[in-house]
Amino acid sequence: MIATGLDILLENIGQYRHRNIGMIVNQTSVTADLCYSWDVLRKKGLNIRRIFSPEHGLFATEQDQIAVGCQPVPGIEIASLYGSSAETLIPDGRMLDDLDLIIFDIQDVGSRYYTYVNTLALFMEAASGRDLEIMVLDRPNPLGGSIVEGPLLDQAYRSFVGIFPVPVRHAMTPAELALLYRDWKNLDVRLTVLGMKGWRRSMLFPETGLPWVPPSPNMPTVETAAVYPGMCLFEGLNVSEGRGTTTPFQLFGAPFIRPDDLMARCRGARFEGLRMRPTWFRPTFHKFSGSVIGGIWLHVADHSRFRPFAAAVALTARLQELYPGDLQFLDGVYEFNDTIPAFDLLAGNSSVRTSILGGCDTASLIASWEQDELAFTEEKERYHLYQ
Repeated sequence: MIATGLDILLENIGQYRHRNIGMIVNQTSVTADLCYSWDVLRKKGLNIRRIFSPEHGLFATEQDQIAVGCQPVPGIEIASLYGSSAETLIPDGRMLDDLDLIIFDIQDVGSRYYTYVNTLALFMEAASGRDLEIMVLDRPNPLGGSIVEGPLLDQAYRSFVGIFPVPVRHAMTPAELALLYRDWKNLDVRLTVLGMKGWRRSMLFPETGLPWVPPSPNMPTVETAAVYPGMCLFEGLNVSEGRGTTTPFQLFGAPFIRPDDLMARCRGARFEGLRMRPTWFRPTFHKFSGSVIGGIWLHVADHSRFRPFAAAVALTARLQELYPGDLQFLDGVYEFNDTIPAFDLLAGNSSVRTSILGGCDTASLIASWEQDELAFTEEKERYHLYQ
């Protein structure tokens, strides 16, 4: 089993007993024997004054885009970093005045959309120029640290699902992302990293020996994380991404989809490493709640060949070809943004959507971000903490 940044902290805990500490954590911040970090650190004499909880709450009780309110943990003040407005994503400066150390320890899933590391980035901005140390306890990227995929974020589409200047699948750990962001934003922040021991970039999560603690309500398994960098795009469509089922993001569907017809249209390239089967399902909440809808179930057969973002773009193009009168790219408020379609915020640009609507060749569209992938693969090596 690898050692996480939390394990390393526990080996050297004495030097932090005089500090006034805040923590950005959730239920994934556990020791090797599944004890919560804030409990263990308090028992060992650390002064944990405040916990800052991210989207979904400390114990991932809230669904996506739901404001997080009261979260009872005896003896510790809990401050939510995900309320009912964009302003709540940034900590109130008064809540930093009595602290000199912030510890971040949350399991990421390796996708630019996933908001926990975005919370870290915004916190770093808030801490810039203050006499405040931010310590990142590193954890694995469950998708490994080698394969980069998707276009870079166009800064005109910056949002809470797109903060870092990285491709959709970035192949970095939280600590590596923090180092990159400090340099990219030229932040005046004291950043300390406690890296892992034993992790290699080639490792997928099952190889780490660590238990999978669901980091959010719709990330129940490692298999979910494997498809998420692509299938999260469907949050921007009038197509269910599987919320309201026990296997979110591993299947999708809509009332207008005929599974066998869509399967027939999906034969061919752009689905390497992926096996699909037609299915019907009934979401219990979210899109099409209570209705039986048709769709497709995704089975990852070869992680080394599977490209989730390319697969999701190709699936969206097939849906547009087959159901042009039914498929819709959703407008409305998405992660506190009401001016840019959710699909564009997730893709990091508008060209993916407009190309699909224009009937572009899917292979050419996917090839259009290859230069982004190559350039970032080279750039990110400056921040690698592991081989």
